[in-house]
Amino acid sequence: MASASATAGSAAPAADHMDPRRLIAFFAMVLGMFMSILDIQIVSASLAEIQAGLSAGSDEIGWVQTAYLIAEVIMIPLSGTLARIISTRYLFAISAAGFTVASALAATATNIDQMIVYRAIQGFIGGGMIPSVFAAAFTIFPPSKRSIVSPIIGLIATLAPTIGPTVGGYLSHAFSWHWLFLVNIPPGIAVTIITWNFIDFDKPEWSLMKKFDWWGLLSMGVFLGALEYVLEEGNSNDWFNDTNIVIAAVASVVAAVVFFYRAFAVEFPVVDLRSFSNKNFALGSLFSFVMGIGLYGLTYIYPVYLGRIRGYDSLMIGETMFVSGLAMFFTAPLAGFLSARMDLRAMMAIGFASFASGTYIMAHLTADWDFWELFIPQILRGVGLMLCMVPINNIALGTLPPARIRNASGLFNLTRNLGGAVGLAVINTVLTNRQDVHYTRLRESVQWGNEMAMERMHNMAANFDAYGLDGATAAIKQLVNMAERQAIILSFGDIFMMLTVLFMAMILGVLLINKPQPPPAGAGGGGH
Repeated sequence: MASASATAGSAAPAADHMDPRRLIAFFAMVLGMFMSILDIQIVSASLAEIQAGLSAGSDEIGWVQTAYLIAEVIMIPLSGTLARIISTRYLFAISAAGFTVASALAATATNIDQMIVYRAIQGFIGGGMIPSVFAAAFTIFPPSKRSIVSPIIGLIATLAPTIGPTVGGYLSHAFSWHWLFLVNIPPGIAVTIITWNFIDFDKPEWSLMKKFDWWGLLSMGVFLGALEYVLEEGNSNDWFNDTNIVIAAVASVVAAVVFFYRAFAVEFPVVDLRSFSNKNFALGSLFSFVMGIGLYGLTYIYPVYLGRIRGYDSLMIGETMFVSGLAMFFTAPLAGFLSARMDLRAMMAIGFASFASGTYIMAHLTADWDFWELFIPQILRGVGLMLCMVPINNIALGTLPPARIRNASGLFNLTRNLGGAVGLAVINTVLTNRQDVHYTRLRESVQWGNEMAMERMHNMAANFDAYGLDGATAAIKQLVNMAERQAIILSFGDIFMMLTVLFMAMILGVLLINKPQPPPAGAGGGGH
């Protein structure tokens, strides 16, 4: 056996040998991507601390996250075109440096307006680092190394938002909210220096600047930015009953028409949409969209449950959420091993089934569920995400020609972020609506004719009377609070069941994928 492997090793093509400089550059890029994705969620468990520190209103503080998301969504698809014009080296090093400076500025913010501006800059510049890593992985590594590289980027893309609340909760609890941003500075400086000196995957094509589609860029910015605004703010502003939401929706639709027209009409579009003509890329992007719903949706809903129902602080929420991160970390090597040895479609189906199992268990949530009740669902979620992400990356990007991968990786990452935005909008809306429905039903059952309800109320009233309080009034208030709390929990259960159905449906979607063929010789390992 040993001699056979030795013979295989000696016969390995020279293309399989990796330049150490490129490996160093790649891992620096991975660190940059990790920081950029982490910062989407790093503030989510610590918004209350930031709100207090900046004396912000409750309607303003959400923009600390929204501004970052809107700006990042605009940059992600644009990054492929920018990488062609100025090269991956310039794009990544400038993005890393800009992200580091914006992080330092965010830490020095003295009011909410400054914070929102700095977070928008941070999100826009940081967005340039995400697709470049996917593109680099599929252009500089030979196909034989995919089973090692793909789990790394899959792990970072899913682990970063999952542990964001954990890292953020710990930093704001142990130090102050300023450290949510200051923590980026040392790695940001390191990533900037290493990528500037070591990236040599491609050369700039400055001549393309003359053909750059400025109208396409403007229309894409309005289309995606306004769409993200509608999705983020819709539920809290009562959707289309709000004038700003209506204006943003109309602007997004008009800009979308202009953007798609120019994408197919001009010689050098700001985003090349031809990659969607590849069936596997189109389906991979659809799966990426659904993964975004699951990834960002659950990273949002777990802290809401733990904070509202269990009364956890940011550190306790982070410690509970860390289980999924550990599950992903330990599943990554297994995902790499399996991706090289089994049909990627079967692997995806197992991943979707694992995720759906976790959400199905959570559909039976009660007010008493704590760390250990959430333990198994979180492990199933973490394992499922990793087993899905690796084959989805390989199916979507692994068979595209190298020249198309830079643009395609931007579109692929955009679908995941848009999935997250759509998922959060739907989850928030369903939570609000179902909570009202459940509360109405509970209120109908807790009435004067219900013997159990009356007995419970008399007992509660007697307890309050014993303390010299107005027992009847206090008992009614407590019953109302109990009904509201139970309505919230039942609406959480509805969300988890909805996600279960969605991910079970994705198992059927896997059947539509063509069996992935290995990329043509030379697609990888070259300096395209």
